[in-house]
Amino acid sequence: MIVGNARYVKREDLPETVPVFPLTGALLLPGGQLPLNIFEPRYLAMFDAALAGDRLIGIVQPALTEQQNGDATRPGLSSVGCIGRITSFAETGDGRYIASLSGVCRFRLFEEVGEGHPYRTFKVAPLLADLSTDDDEGTVNRAELLRVFRAYLDANKLEADWESVERAGNRTLVNSLSMMSPFGPAEKQALLEAPDLKTRAETLVAITEILLARGGGDSDNMLQ
Repeated sequence: MIVGNARYVKREDLPETVPVFPLTGALLLPGGQLPLNIFEPRYLAMFDAALAGDRLIGIVQPALTEQQNGDATRPGLSSVGCIGRITSFAETGDGRYIASLSGVCRFRLFEEVGEGHPYRTFKVAPLLADLSTDDDEGTVNRAELLRVFRAYLDANKLEADWESVERAGNRTLVNSLSMMSPFGPAEKQALLEAPDLKTRAETLVAITEILLARGGGDSDNMLQ
């Protein structure tokens, strides 16, 4: 996996701990791009530290169910997120950063590490299969995926750049559609946690078909 100017091929290429940025409804997948508008002081501090170090940040959703840990300032988080590398950023002049994260690999959260920072840092277990160069694109039912995608666009009177869609490989297509989809946090987490590309594509098709059956509008936590 080459991301920006860095190459990630084994466990040693990734840190044992990462700062995490909790974002409800956000989905970053390996190879994907996630734009960020950073303005809270604690996350500005996290961003500065990442730029001075390995440029890696973990994107994770808050827990989908209530988790009581005795500290309201440190709410529960979902157990799986995705490490992203800062590949572009700009200062706005009013104290914000406009940045883009490129997905490296997913991870499982372990214990939180108290390092005296205003942001949260966790030990993580990267899902190293995401770094593999194995070609699993042939496992995706592309025709079914495009059928459902076209049905969604028609139901919502939307258009797509079909020339670009046709050029895209299955991995790019599945992950891009998953990240762009207007689904709720539960659906986004299900797509993130899908164990492989084939399962993610099937999950994306199933969720979209449920949405279409309900009238084709935006999702509202269909899995809850």
